[in-house]
Parts: sequence; C-alpha cells; structure tokens
Amino acid sequence: MDQVFEIPEEPNVDPVSSLEEDVIRGTNPRFTFPFGILFSTFLYCGEAASALYMVRIYRKNSETYWMTYTFSFFMFSSIMVQLTLIFVHRDLAKDKPLSLFMHLILLGPVIRCLEAMIKYLTLWKKEGQEEPYVSLTRKKMLIDGEEVLIEWEVGHSIRTLAMHRNAYKRMSQIQAFLGSVPQLTYQLYVTLISAEVPLGRAVLMVFSLISVTYGATLCNMLAIQIKYDEYKIRLGPLEVLCITIWRTLEITSRLLILVLFSATLKLKAVPFLLLNFLIILFEPWVKFWRSGAQMPNNIEKNFSRVGTLMVLISVTVLYAGINFSCWSALQLKLADRDLVEKGQNWGHMGLHYSVRLIENVIMVLVFKFFGVKVLLNYCHSLIALQLIIAYLISIGFMLLFFQYLHPLRSLFTHNVVDYLHCVCCHRHPRGRVENSEPSVDAEERQSTV
Repeated sequence: MDQVFEIPEEPNVDPVSSLEEDVIRGTNPRFTFPFGILFSTFLYCGEAASALYMVRIYRKNSETYWMTYTFSFFMFSSIMVQLTLIFVHRDLAKDKPLSLFMHLILLGPVIRCLEAMIKYLTLWKKEGQEEPYVSLTRKKMLIDGEEVLIEWEVGHSIRTLAMHRNAYKRMSQIQAFLGSVPQLTYQLYVTLISAEVPLGRAVLMVFSLISVTYGATLCNMLAIQIKYDEYKIRLGPLEVLCITIWRTLEITSRLLILVLFSATLKLKAVPFLLLNFLIILFEPWVKFWRSGAQMPNNIEKNFSRVGTLMVLISVTVLYAGINFSCWSALQLKLADRDLVEKGQNWGHMGLHYSVRLIENVIMVLVFKFFGVKVLLNYCHSLIALQLIIAYLISIGFMLLFFQYLHPLRSLFTHNVVDYLHCVCCHRHPRGRVENSEPSVDAEERQSTV
C-alpha cells in the first residue's frame, strides 16, 4: 500500500518542456521507506513458521490428515511465491546463484527483502545527488477535476526499488489466495470439528486472515492501476479504510459460511465446492475458445508457447482462487496481451455478487436446518442471519467506494446509481447521453458523482 514515489499537489511547471505538448514537468520523485515489502515478508515468515509448527503438533498427536493438508497448503503457496518472485525479477536469465538457492529453500522473500532494504539505504545515502541513468515517465492526473499530463524523471535505483514493490504486491496476492484462504478455511474447519483452539492454530489463523485481507486490498489497488494505466493514482486513508472494511467483511463471512456448510455436510459438500471452483476456473477458457482468438504470444518476449501456456494457466488458477472467496475486481480476457478487460464492467460485478449471495444463502440454510447441534452451542438462526448481514454490509461498502471514493470515478460513463436505476426500472437514466459533448458530459458526471 506504500507508494513508489510522490508527486506534489501542485507540480512545478517547466515552460520550456511544455510549450507544445501542454506537459506539466513534475519535480523529481521522492522515494519512501518500503513498509509494504517488510510487511509482506513478515506475513510470509509468520504464516510459514506457524504452519510448520502446527504440522509438528499434528504429527506428534498422530493426526495424519490434518498434518497432510496443513503442510500441502503451505508448500503449494510457498512454491508459487518463489516462482512469482523469480518471474518478476527474471532471475533465470541472470547469474545470481545465492538468490536462486534462497528460493530453492523457500526463503526467497527474505533475500529479496534484504536486497530492497540495501537499495533503499543506498538511495538514502545518495539523497540529493543526481543519478547518471534516468528515464522519463508520463502519466495523466486529475487536478481540480481537469485532466493534465505530468512528466518527471525516474532514476534507475528508484525504478529498481519500484520493481521490488511490484513483485511483493503480486507475491502477497499469490500467498493470500492460493495459500492463506485454503489454510484459514481448513484450520477453521478443524477448530469447529475438534471444538478446541490451541494457541498455535489461533496464531496460524490470525496470520492467514491478515494475509487474506491485505492481499484482497492490494487486489483492488492493482486492479485500478491496471485498468487506468495511463493515470497517476492516489488512494487516501479514507479510501483504503473503506476497501479494507469491505474486503474483511466479504472474505470472513464467505469463509465462515463455507466452513459451516462443509462441517454440516462433510464429504457431501466436496462436489458442490469443487464444481463451484471449476466453473470459475474454466470460464475464461470457454470465452477464449468461443471467441476464436489466437493465444497471445507477446506476454514475455523470451517465452515459448509452452511457457506462455503455463503463465496463462497460473493466472487462471489465481483468478479462480480470488473469485472463489471474493470479487477479483478484474475480468480475465485471455485473448488480450494485458490478459484483463480494462473497461468498468458493472454487469460482471453485479452478476458475481448476485450469484455469491444466492450461494451463501443456500449454504447458510443448509447449515441452519441440517447443522449438528454439537458443532456450536449457539442459535443456528442467529449465526446464519449475522453472516448474511455481514455479507450485505460488505456489498454496501463496495457500492460506497465506487459511488463516492473511487479515485477516478469522474471517468465513469455510468456510476453505481445509474446501473442500479437501469436494472431496477429497466430504462436508461436521463441526462446520461454517452455521445454528448465532452465538456457537458464531464460536468454532468462530476455533479452526479
């Protein structure tokens, strides 16, 4: 959630560089301490240590199944984290035996964190000195409701530190949705079945919950950056708080419903959950096959068709893992080089939350009418009602964010109120002509939003 660099609210204008192109020349970027990298590394090490501790406890108590699943979830997410960092940093084409060895023993995030801290300390010592290698970066930015083009110089060291931040943001999502979500779900299930919460398991669940919430919050931020790649985007504390509350309520209510449903039906719940996951997994591939498009071959210039296929499979697995527990904020499009649909698709978001709400209600009703009383000493009706209300509150925070707190909401052709009005009344709202004059359209969007 930390920024690579900052631009002042009122950038300095360089009249020489902006005579012809109306480009505002921004001041040199200021690097910030990599709190996000340290936090991601802390979550990775904490979850790994607590998972291995619980594996040892389960083995000591001869609980083979619990030990096997806990260790499998830890290993799968750890391996995917190492592959993600290697892929982003392109280490296979470099001579870095120490880094590769640390990745081999599943300590890649630790060595990467040390590299980032060394790079930050180097920048801190050389603060005020001009770097010999710089590059120009241009981004659009909304200042006082007007769109301006800003240009600034980015040094090689700052760009390297930015690459570390981006790698850790993607690593956090991999860890959250391919490791922490199944781990948290399974540990909650074990706790419900065994009716006890040892300290080690509680620590593991806390680390997993924080990891999932952090990964989901980053998912929203990265989705905004990918959709509006041409814009310089800032998220203030209020926006981040709204996203965090939205994602925390959405994920916790969803996972608790899944756990209660699984504890009620046990093995009978596996086909339903597996079918749910497979539908999400194969949906992008079915759309890709029906479109008749060719597989993109320019995702990475050094990749063969097999390598490209492996990347696409990994992306779809992550996409399915995210959508299984919460909304991904992006729609996958395998035929495109960027692999995502950059338009603001309200229909996709509405369909996702409608289907998930129906699923949650069905699973809660199954728990209410078929749940064994031994599992919980509380009223099943009250638990079911609280979980559904929590999920509805999360949807409310989501609508609040897109209607009032989205950093680029003035660019929306239609906002949340327009979409809900169109769905409920089956007619287009007045005063929203898409092909009207740009100035009038912009004023109407600003006043409505």
